[in-house]
Amino acid sequence: MDYTESTYDSCWLCGRNGSADPLDRHHIFRGPNRDKSEKYGLVVRLCHFRCHLYGRYAVHNNADTMAALHQFGQRKAMAENGWTTEDFIREFGRNYLDLEDNNGENA
Repeated sequence: MDYTESTYDSCWLCGRNGSADPLDRHHIFRGPNRDKSEKYGLVVRLCHFRCHLYGRYAVHNNADTMAALHQFGQRKAMAENGWTTEDFIREFGRNYLDLEDNNGENA
């Protein structure tokens, strides 16, 4: 999936349409950044049981999936707002991208 692609009619993780497992609306960044996720459109759809809460790779069950979602969210925010890594950190408090993903920028 392209980092700026955000299909809202299918699951971000598996691509299913929600017919067998309803899609939940999930804010990519939580806690104090939940409102910022809403403000910047950093929200995805996830299959309720399989990809959101209970599946092996569900974002609330799997640290690697959560890390991938945070990276997707950061790339999306940076692309859509013309931000650098530093701009993202100022807004969200940390960098979720690996150093090799920063295009040579210092985090």
